Amino acid sequence: MSDTEQNAVRHMEVSRDDDDIRIDRWFKRHFPNVPYGQLAKWLRTGQVRVDGGRAKPSLRLASGQQIRLPPMAPVTAKTERTRPEVSPKAAAEIRERVIYRDDHVIALNKPSGLAVQGGTGTTRHVDGMLDALRYDAQERPRLVHRLDKDTSGVLILARTRRAAQILSASFQGRTVEKVYWALVLGVPDIQSGTIDAPLAKRGGTGQEKVEETDDGQFAETDYRVLDHAAGRVSWLELRPRTGRTHQLRAHCAVIGNPILGDGKYGGRESFLSGLPKRLHLHAQTLRLPHPEGGERLELSAPLDAELQKSWEFVGFDPRTA
Repeated sequence: MSDTEQNAVRHMEVSRDDDDIRIDRWFKRHFPNVPYGQLAKWLRTGQVRVDGGRAKPSLRLASGQQIRLPPMAPVTAKTERTRPEVSPKAAAEIRERVIYRDDHVIALNKPSGLAVQGGTGTTRHVDGMLDALRYDAQERPRLVHRLDKDTSGVLILARTRRAAQILSASFQGRTVEKVYWALVLGVPDIQSGTIDAPLAKRGGTGQEKVEETDDGQFAETDYRVLDHAAGRVSWLELRPRTGRTHQLRAHCAVIGNPILGDGKYGGRESFLSGLPKRLHLHAQTLRLPHPEGGERLELSAPLDAELQKSWEFVGFDPRTA
């Protein structure tokens, strides 16, 4: 970059891959050497603008918008994000997981062990495979909610920017009904009710855990016992009213019935002989408004073969739910 370019105001267009990203994260992605404090000052003083208007750090961008950039030192700006290509094998595997598709929505039955997004040491995730789910669409599908890596079940994607905005608002506005199934240790003292226990995060990166505490975030989960076996294992239906990190796992532990295979919240006792050493939590059903109106969508994902065997091992029949 020449001295003249360094001292000049420039404009950059928001690319399709950066659609719906916050402007502070856009800067972190494209200009990683610009400190957040500097960006905040530029936004506050109007040196950074979006389509000629002032913006806050939380503003979400749309493809095609023009961002005014103030004079700055030489930086490496990435005009296009580079993603690893999805291998034919990975593309086939993620497509086999599709349980519903129309022009606006795709739903997957996400397997346990597959992260939704990447992170430290995580290179295989749904976000990295979304190009394989374009089908005939020009736009790349977008994530609108999350499931824990170890939780299986229904994961919904938006096929357009408009659908992503509407679906995201539905999840944030709590108009989405979520139904989970879990196998837990023991039998709850009360067969159905609401777990009201505020939760706060504890621990650092990689060791993140939540626990009940008075200064935690409000969290509620409705539950009922669908079946139980010899007082050792129960099949619970869980309906979270809020969406806190590890909410269902922590709430089951709070009432003394940790989810089977959940060593983080249930310790060694949560692993029973004869059952696989995995989290027995499944996002069974999502009910939500379709982003283009009409009837509500009801999307259900069957238990995978491993969970099916666990249910049968303890004498439960998923068909009776």
